[in-house]
Amino acid sequence: MNINQAAPPVPPFGQPQPVYPGYPQSGYGGQPGSTAPPTPYGTYNGPVAGYQQTPQGVSRAPPSSGAPPASTSQALCGQAAYGQFGQGDIQNGPSSTVQMQRLPGSQPFGSPLAPVVSQPAVLPPYGPPPTSTQSFGAPPVSQPNHVPSPPSQAVPPGPQMTGPPGPPPPMHAPHQPGYQLQQNGSFGPARGPQPNYGSPYPGATTFGSQPGPPQPLPPKRLDPDAIPSPQLNELPPQQKTRHRIDPDAIPSPIQVIEDDRNNRGSEPFVTGIRGQVPPLVTTNFLVKDQGNASPRYIRCTSYNIPCTSDMAKQAQVPLAAVIKPLARLPPEEVSPYVVDHGESGPLRCNRCKAYMCPFMQFIEGGRRFQCCFCSCINDVPPQYFQHLDHTGKRVDAYDRPELSLGSYEFLATVDYCKNNKFPSPPAFIFMIDVSYNAIRTGLVRLLCEELKSLLDYLPREGGAEESAIRVGFVTYNKVLHFYNVKSSLAQPQMMVVSDVADMFVPLLDGFLVNVNESRAVITSLLDQIPEMFADTRETETVFVPVIQAGMEALKAAECAGKLFLFHTSLPIAEAPGKLKNRDDRKLINTDKEKTLFQPQTGAYQTLAKECVTQGCCVDLFLFPNQYVDVATLSVVPQLTGGSVYKYACFQVENDQERFLSDLRRDVQKVVGFDAVMRVRTSTGIRAVDFFGAFYMSNTTDVELAGLDGDKTVTVEFKHDDRLNEESGALLQCALLYTSCAGQRRLRIHNLALNCCTQLADLYRNCETDTLINYMAKFAYRGVLNSPVKTVRETLITQCAQILACYRKNCASPSSAGQLILPECMKLLPVYLNCVLKSDVLQPGAEVTTDDRAYVRQLVISMDVAETNVFFYPRLLPLTKSPIESTTEPPAVRASEERLSNGDIYLLENGLNLFLWVGASVQQGVVQSLFGVSSFSQITSGLSVLPVLDNPLSKKVQGLIDSLRAQRSRYMKLIVVKQEDKLEMLFKHFLVEDKSLNGGASYVDFLCHMHKEIRQLLS
Repeated sequence: MNINQAAPPVPPFGQPQPVYPGYPQSGYGGQPGSTAPPTPYGTYNGPVAGYQQTPQGVSRAPPSSGAPPASTSQALCGQAAYGQFGQGDIQNGPSSTVQMQRLPGSQPFGSPLAPVVSQPAVLPPYGPPPTSTQSFGAPPVSQPNHVPSPPSQAVPPGPQMTGPPGPPPPMHAPHQPGYQLQQNGSFGPARGPQPNYGSPYPGATTFGSQPGPPQPLPPKRLDPDAIPSPQLNELPPQQKTRHRIDPDAIPSPIQVIEDDRNNRGSEPFVTGIRGQVPPLVTTNFLVKDQGNASPRYIRCTSYNIPCTSDMAKQAQVPLAAVIKPLARLPPEEVSPYVVDHGESGPLRCNRCKAYMCPFMQFIEGGRRFQCCFCSCINDVPPQYFQHLDHTGKRVDAYDRPELSLGSYEFLATVDYCKNNKFPSPPAFIFMIDVSYNAIRTGLVRLLCEELKSLLDYLPREGGAEESAIRVGFVTYNKVLHFYNVKSSLAQPQMMVVSDVADMFVPLLDGFLVNVNESRAVITSLLDQIPEMFADTRETETVFVPVIQAGMEALKAAECAGKLFLFHTSLPIAEAPGKLKNRDDRKLINTDKEKTLFQPQTGAYQTLAKECVTQGCCVDLFLFPNQYVDVATLSVVPQLTGGSVYKYACFQVENDQERFLSDLRRDVQKVVGFDAVMRVRTSTGIRAVDFFGAFYMSNTTDVELAGLDGDKTVTVEFKHDDRLNEESGALLQCALLYTSCAGQRRLRIHNLALNCCTQLADLYRNCETDTLINYMAKFAYRGVLNSPVKTVRETLITQCAQILACYRKNCASPSSAGQLILPECMKLLPVYLNCVLKSDVLQPGAEVTTDDRAYVRQLVISMDVAETNVFFYPRLLPLTKSPIESTTEPPAVRASEERLSNGDIYLLENGLNLFLWVGASVQQGVVQSLFGVSSFSQITSGLSVLPVLDNPLSKKVQGLIDSLRAQRSRYMKLIVVKQEDKLEMLFKHFLVEDKSLNGGASYVDFLCHMHKEIRQLLS
């Protein structure tokens, strides 16, 4: 594909369509709502006085509890009963076919709140509010995007109102049909109930009986806690409205995910076109590589980037890529081809060192090529020469992966290896804590038993008979025990090193061995370890010397590798890296809170640096009963590209399945060792910032002692020059690594993006899931150096600036009382609110310091699919879909309002899995799933469902298995009964609701965002 070709005339795949099929949209506009005086909003920082908590155990009234039809639900700004941000007139209702006109002059810019509007199209610039001279009749042709109100006869007399005025007299009500969904998909001012609705809008609860034949507007029910205000009292009683935004009227993540699956799940995503937005991470789709890297390897916050830095600063949309260089592909897709150029090695640009890729331009009959990154002209070596066809393309382009595909690998020559010699195969060292805690819980016995069989499943290359990886064993408490498991020995030999201050490895020969050769000795060792330490009374442990020992062993064997560390307690024994208990909840919400996330001593960073130099990656399995200072212990895994797994209060009977499943996956997964990654860009932008589990000794090279298929590196780009719309922008990610067979390789991923001079093009090609992934990582790194409150405010401000810039420059003129969101960013507020409410940024009383540090380091290297479900969990009703259905049941929104007490739900967020059982579930269902006869007999907190021979039990077990298979960590099941004490934990994951620790509900946050946007615009 020619990178300079013009954009296709039809909008490519990812572009928003004027209306979204099946989305429960409102018939926008209609009667403007009632008003209340503007409120002084508290700053967005936790609850203010009057922030009422829903009493626990009392479910919020579902929409069907006697509310008027959705189209009438209104909000009175500033009512104390609904949180500090007040509400807006965000509405929804059936759509019909007549378009409506704006009520002239009726929506002054001062109204405190907002209907939501999401706009897809290229829009006229922001302009003045419509004036009263606008004529009634057909909608104006010149502004297909604005959201007018219905015709009205007169504005009621009285003082000038701060919000949209009350509904006009009901003389229009008979024969007034519903309204057409506007092209911009806006949520217009609220409308009173309209007669003649055939059916409730799709996806909504049925509100009792629908209005019948034409008749005057029925009186609306008064809300008991509506506080009268002067403006309200001047309206006739039947026009007072409920002060509650209809949750169905605000953008729904479930609907967006569903629409994308329906629209884009059936066709393969072909990567040949520059700058196309891929399907969402929640959609199952196949990828055909035709010159750009698959979205499984690289996802961007925007696929159309501003040409100038001024434009980028104005929009405030971060330009970032989330790169997962070794991502695992589904079986239907082909792994990157390996290209071997022999001794000459891969062809590169002489100036910028970029690797040959499909965007390089061959000239002078194929004798030279121009680099697409720096424009340098290079000679083509004679052995690589090939003629060009009539279009200037090499005739062998489609035979060479590096000229036709977005992702491929080169075999590296000796020049790419340490000390100019090819590497040895890597080694795995298992380092087992044998202190009193580890023995008492049964952990050591369980682990040794598992390792006997697990060692048969070490990762291996392609069709190799056996793994090339060698293994070694160390046990430790206050001292270290090394084991000689040489195949010629009858029994393993143990050597003790008690001088932990000056660590050395007491044996070389026989420490790292081939599993098959030494199997008998290894099995004997694993049988003996639990017995040797069975009567130990040693409670103290060391930590830093253990990693030092592993690293020294790898250094002596001249290979890279991985340490698997199984550790139980705070390392308080006298040794380098000794820690003290510094857990202090009093620091939360103070300027010193950041110290809780920082390591206690510099010894850990120094050690991590040495590990990276040696290619020694550390995976840490923690089994704490109390504070172990995860913030400090996780530094080495974090900087070496490793993983941390945490099993608090480990008990074999409850946690064995989760631990063993994580361990098996961790040992078997394919890893690249001793890796260096560099991201090159074409002229105009450059990589300036990096997030993830790695170490950097300079500003360009990401160094990873190990990198697996779950880890991502997030890269932010900034402008250093003007970009050109014609040529676009290019990224090339090159990863140099040692495979698990000891082969040195280069993996290359290329991606071409569009560039734009119009802000509307930027906003039309963003990807919210990737944006949230970047923003969460930015915030989670920010807490190391800034107060959490500052980090939260920074996020809110940036989000408000992004949306205000869209409103000002891209949306068609409309009342300031409307909240207008870009179509592809309409979920930004709900997702951002989930990040703000997360345990790292707003911890509840039950969240420990270790939990926060653990989640913080986990999220830093998550991919986009993982952050998506982590921040907005999936809630699946189990008894709604037919039992014979094999597909996953459709999800519902993560809110208590969506739970029916006659149903059972599964909730998952990638780390946790809950099965919530409503109190009125049918007896037959309880019997089928739990094997007991009534709800009261179900054990709360159960972590395993009984295996029963009936369709429902098999279906639920199958669904749980399939959810676990999709995630990189094993999710332990917890059964939660309605009204039970565990329900509090479950409700923490219903992220659209207010949280107990002061996090705003989605509705409240949307209102707050709108207020912030309006402050920026005024």
